[in-house]
Amino acid sequence: MDMKIGVCGIACEKCPRMVAGKCPSGWQGCVPKENPFCMIASCAHKKGIRLCFECPEFPCETTKSGPITYGYCFFISMKEA
Repeated sequence: MDMKIGVCGIACEKCPRMVAGKCPSGWQGCVPKENPFCMIASCAHKKGIRLCFECPEFPCETTKSGPITYGYCFFISMKEA
């Protein structure tokens, strides 16, 4: 079984909303689409990317909204401060 990875990079199977059965995207997990609950999913949809990490602008102001801390996003981007 493949692990579902949300647009933000979190493993869906470990997301508290998914575990509680309250994911706005249902059991498919977060995918790039217009989503009033997730700015990251909406942004990825507009840019035509699957994961926000694939965006050349990552990390950006949208990633500051979470769920992963901006400092960690900056760290994994390997960009210089």
